[in-house]
Amino acid sequence: MTENKKAATPGWRKLLGPGLVAGAADDDPSGVATYSQAGAAFGYGLLWAVMLTTPLMLAAQLVSARIGRITGAGVVANARAHLPRGVAHGLVVLMLVANVANIAADLAAMGEALKLILQGSQRNYALAFGAAGLLAQVLVPYRRYAGFLRWSTLALFTYVAAAFAVEIDWRAALRGALLPNVGWGREAMMMVVAVLGTTISPYLFVWQAAQEIEEMRVGHKGPLRDASARRELRRLRFDTGVGVILSNLVAFFIMLTTAATLNAHGVSGIDTAAQAAEALRPLAGDFAFFLFALGIIGTGLLAIPVLAGSAAYAVSDVIGGKFSLEAPFARAPGFYGIVIIATLLGAALDFTSIPPMQMLLWTAVLNGIIAPPFLFAMMIVSGNARAMGAHVSPKWLSALGWIATAAMTFAVLLLAISTFGFGL
Repeated sequence: MTENKKAATPGWRKLLGPGLVAGAADDDPSGVATYSQAGAAFGYGLLWAVMLTTPLMLAAQLVSARIGRITGAGVVANARAHLPRGVAHGLVVLMLVANVANIAADLAAMGEALKLILQGSQRNYALAFGAAGLLAQVLVPYRRYAGFLRWSTLALFTYVAAAFAVEIDWRAALRGALLPNVGWGREAMMMVVAVLGTTISPYLFVWQAAQEIEEMRVGHKGPLRDASARRELRRLRFDTGVGVILSNLVAFFIMLTTAATLNAHGVSGIDTAAQAAEALRPLAGDFAFFLFALGIIGTGLLAIPVLAGSAAYAVSDVIGGKFSLEAPFARAPGFYGIVIIATLLGAALDFTSIPPMQMLLWTAVLNGIIAPPFLFAMMIVSGNARAMGAHVSPKWLSALGWIATAAMTFAVLLLAISTFGFGL
């Protein structure tokens, strides 16, 4: 009896997959830079933004996971099937621009981080990281590659360890986590949108839905079209919840660490994630510096494949293709071609004169700006019985998802108002 029960209950490692990887990939080097800049510029004053994004990110990621697992098709494919013509194409164009810029920012940050540790050429290191990501996606079948991605999430814990290597004013941190304490000018609003955008990013929606489909193919499962799927929906909630909590916990500790060191010592401006790591050395010691720099590299190794892969999935969805990371290159040259082009374009941007600071921050802001149309499309699909069958979003998830859509839209509008000189 006990043996049968154990056999019927999957181990925790089998319950964690697409949701865990999507959550971990959210803390990419661009995200690390954004959270670091927020902590340096505003101290503990923007910790509330991380708290706010936690339930909003949970809603967005769970909706995308449900769309993929229940329909057997991606976010963009569902938009193409159930929304007016042109919506899916517009979403893909927006995401491709954001993803290429994000890849460039991440590769630059990884190259700079490795240069801090080993010296040498930042650009050569960036190219090497890009090449490594490409080879892994093209040559390694999905079922083995997914295991690598899952274990890569352990890199995030370096930021938790770094926080405990510095002295933190926990009373001020608690105030910052519960009460907004920043002005509403352009700089503050840009940072709020950047934090929201780097946390609730469209490429993560596309990736998680696509990975649910990949898991279905590997496990020879079909879409959840009937009402009897409670165990599978519980798995989605658990996997997504763990990924979101891990992602936002790490974001909180990154902002906490830079607020307690950089901001507390008068360093309010940094140019890159690597510079944040370097600035920590005289304030928090070599150990905190090394952990921070190592975390940038580890999270980048996880995020670059997710960014390039989500671009390929989105293009595949919009043209009606059925391509997969499980397929060899010879059977899906177009799919892998998008992966290669996106990565190479991102690497090429690192050889331009665009300042790293602008690339990192504007990547986060761009994700924040394009998130509302993606969220709107996902919420329409998730409430459509023709698409979701018996599994339209429950009322609590639908309400939380629409709140996330409204919050992202409102933040972008406030940024636009403050940018065009109306002030707040």
